[in-house]
Amino acid sequence: MGRLDGKTAAITGAARGIGAEYAKKLAAEGANVVVTDILDPADVVAEINAAGGNAVGMVVDVTSDDDLNAMVAKAESEYGALNILVNNAGLFANLTPKPFLQIDNDEFDKVMTINARSIHQATKAAVPAMLRAGSGKICNIASGTVYYGPPGLSHYTASKAAVIGLTRGHARELGDKNIQINAIAVGLTESSSIKGEDKWDRARAPTVDSRSIKREMLPEDLLGTMMFLVTPDSDFITGQTINVDGGKVNL
Repeated sequence: MGRLDGKTAAITGAARGIGAEYAKKLAAEGANVVVTDILDPADVVAEINAAGGNAVGMVVDVTSDDDLNAMVAKAESEYGALNILVNNAGLFANLTPKPFLQIDNDEFDKVMTINARSIHQATKAAVPAMLRAGSGKICNIASGTVYYGPPGLSHYTASKAAVIGLTRGHARELGDKNIQINAIAVGLTESSSIKGEDKWDRARAPTVDSRSIKREMLPEDLLGTMMFLVTPDSDFITGQTINVDGGKVNL
């Protein structure tokens, strides 16, 4: 038996990279998974189903209330409920690090909208379904950049700080409704989205050097923490952010 047998999870930003690994892990643990992304998630859905899991896919723009409401409706119509939401979608791999003096307002607003406002929107869409189900788990994906502010990514860092703030505020409001909301602060991860991209070379070696665990971080390094936050193991934990970065930052 899987730890998530009988549960239904929706995940955003899961057509590739870390999000795809989250989706496959949720399915492997028995969850029905609604795999969503602005890209077509068909390949991830096919891989899950071929391995014996249950998944459906949708193209979802996380800045669209209509798309997010459709995601929740899909979960309920296909599987009867929505129990888990993983707010993974975000803008990072497509960014080019640059001094903040060169970041124009349009780029700043785009990063804040996709990385932060979408958490607000997706959570609003999911909560009514979780109330109908009697409980819920929400896992937001933040970033370890919040703790040290790397140069060239000030807008990204600010957006992920907002994710932590939203996690705390939403958890406070929903704590008496049997819905727990927590976040993972993710370190630089060699996902398929950034692997081989030269623009991140400048950060790679210094990041490994600064870690207590002296190696590159891989997507599978995040799966245990994600599972902890979406299972009953974390039923008395809410509003928290767990830093997963191999010991680069010790809080």
